[in-house]
Amino acid sequence: MVLCWLVSSLFMVFSVTLYILGMWFMYWNFEVFVEFDILTFNSLSVELAVMLDWISLMFTSFVFLISSLIVMYSMEYMEGNKTFSRFIWTMILFVLSMVVVIMSSNLVFILLGWDGLGLVSYVLVIYFQNVKSYNAGMLTALSNRIGDAAILLGLVLMMDLGSWSYGSFLFMEVPFFKGCFFLSLMIILAAMTKSAQIPFSSWLPAAMAAPTPVSSLVHSSTLVTAGVYLLFRFSDLLSMEVKSVFLVLSLLTMFMAGLGANFEFDLKKIIALSTLSQLGMMMTIFYLGDKDLAFFHLLMHALFKALLFMCAGVIIHSIGDYQDIRYMGGLMQFFPLSCACMGVSSFALCGLPFLSGFYSKDLILEVVSMGQIGWFVYWLFYISIGLTVSYSMRLFMYVSMGRFNVLSVNSLVESTSGLMLKSMVPLSILVIFKGSWLLWLGFSTPYFIVLPMFMKFMVLVSILFGCVLGWEISCFKVTWNSSALKFYYTAMFSSGMWNLPVLSTSSLNSFFLGAGKLYMKSLDYGWTEYYGSKGLFSVIKDFIYIFQLISRNHLKLSLLLVWGIFLILILFSIY
Repeated sequence: MVLCWLVSSLFMVFSVTLYILGMWFMYWNFEVFVEFDILTFNSLSVELAVMLDWISLMFTSFVFLISSLIVMYSMEYMEGNKTFSRFIWTMILFVLSMVVVIMSSNLVFILLGWDGLGLVSYVLVIYFQNVKSYNAGMLTALSNRIGDAAILLGLVLMMDLGSWSYGSFLFMEVPFFKGCFFLSLMIILAAMTKSAQIPFSSWLPAAMAAPTPVSSLVHSSTLVTAGVYLLFRFSDLLSMEVKSVFLVLSLLTMFMAGLGANFEFDLKKIIALSTLSQLGMMMTIFYLGDKDLAFFHLLMHALFKALLFMCAGVIIHSIGDYQDIRYMGGLMQFFPLSCACMGVSSFALCGLPFLSGFYSKDLILEVVSMGQIGWFVYWLFYISIGLTVSYSMRLFMYVSMGRFNVLSVNSLVESTSGLMLKSMVPLSILVIFKGSWLLWLGFSTPYFIVLPMFMKFMVLVSILFGCVLGWEISCFKVTWNSSALKFYYTAMFSSGMWNLPVLSTSSLNSFFLGAGKLYMKSLDYGWTEYYGSKGLFSVIKDFIYIFQLISRNHLKLSLLLVWGIFLILILFSIY
């Protein structure tokens, strides 16, 4: 317990200090590069490079702030756990790995932090030791290995520069060097695996097998945002042709996650799919060319998503570890403060004025509307925004409103020591006020938005469409003769993330398992068994049986037979 208070206090001090430094760096447009030469191979140097600018300082400040509150939250959530100290030390390693990724400007040390995130996330996902956790942890680890291999290939390509620091190509003319295109592909591939873009999306909901404090940290400011942050750092390397290709994948990720969250009933998986939807949104606005706005939404998303997971953890912890939202309902009267915080975070996720999510999402929608994009991108983006509002409204209605479901009666105590609530209230205040504060301070030059009235009202139309759809889905009842049962397979396909979990697991090894089964059936249990050990054994057994039969019944005949065989062998040996 003393260790938790110490870690939480240190993280909070680091957060405040780095935030003040970040605002000062932003005001004076100040950047600091610190490099220590470690090793030199002819023209290639390996250096410990640290980049301090307002982006890295601000992001690290948010990571430490959320980590501090989650460590305090864990003291009550994980109370009575025998391996709690191991859990805290693993969380510390997780946060430090993320800080290494944020602060490093050298791809070698980014790879160290990147691998640290993958390894520690595997340890945290399998914290509850059961088969489901093991499968989820293995899927998470193997999906992230693809990104690690991509960064290793990027290291090989960057050897042409004579340095592994991305500061070495910031001032070069385009094209930077002959491997620039392939390096950009490797960086995007690494970012897609870590930020769970299609086709690597299946590991993100599977990682919900971890404890809720881990989910809150992973899905807000650490693991999944590392991929987006890597793209920010290498944004000058990426051409618009490369971005336009991957724009479609990020849009499809956003749409797929929003659709799946509207059909899902697992509380933590709904919030995980909402994270996937927002990651697709960040990637989309980044590929459209506005990295500052994507970074602004990343910071705002970190706040309200951490709060949303913490509220979900309080509810799950208090009703006996149920996660099915159909077992909830009417919890506002039992958990007023938790449901109020959940409402604030859900409405911030919707982009309700004037919460923190509004300032980033509304600006993103207007920038997308003003950009030179096709109708497919435009309509799919707005439909995905409507689905975001829909699943947020559905989640809030299922959990907080409606009739209380007696199936969830176990122990309806909101908090025993109050530590979970004390860690949620400061985050709720930040969710309400931080968006406007950071927008007014962080963007000194306002965006100049010029839109026709039709496009201006499209934002309100998509929000109203999402609210009505979420309300209707939350009130939806299915009976044995409902016509909605005709769409059962469509709903299963949507909630199953378009079969991506199957494609990422069993589809990869089904061919080899099938070939092994065919080999075992045809060869091991077939021809080799018939003409090999089993067939030879049968022949020898038959001969032995004949000899036994002769020796028992006809002693003279058997002796004569043996003597004849002996003579034949002698004759063969002579000639």
